[in-house]
Amino acid sequence: MKPLVETHPEQAKKDKKRLKSFEELECWKACTEVRRFITQLVKTYPKEERFGLVDDMKRAARSTTHNIAEGFGRYHFQENIQFCRISRGSLCELIDQLITSRDEGLITDSDYEKGRELIDRALALLNGYINYLSRQKDGFGPSDK
Repeated sequence: MKPLVETHPEQAKKDKKRLKSFEELECWKACTEVRRFITQLVKTYPKEERFGLVDDMKRAARSTTHNIAEGFGRYHFQENIQFCRISRGSLCELIDQLITSRDEGLITDSDYEKGRELIDRALALLNGYINYLSRQKDGFGPSDK
């Protein structure tokens, strides 16, 4: 059966590129890796940190993915960008918490370096996504070049 409205081949190509879920975003996937790493790492912390640093780190790590997902659900570029910026702030918060953990002898230098690598990768991908959204908002997307 033929569609009622013919789709231009270029439009069909664009429609295929559209993401259907935040789960397809590379920055969300990278933040998921960060969250999983932090969740495992804090299991080694002493019990007295359970309601302190452990809770703070788990909340920040969860915030990274939660905010990307919530922003994706918004239908305006600027709102999506704002939620991604909150996610970026949570990643920076995690860097400080890793430094605190290392300074207080709760993690090894190796754990710190692994966490930093994961966070730096997530930050790079998230910054790229924010830049992409900004270009789309301003009407300078890939199709406008």
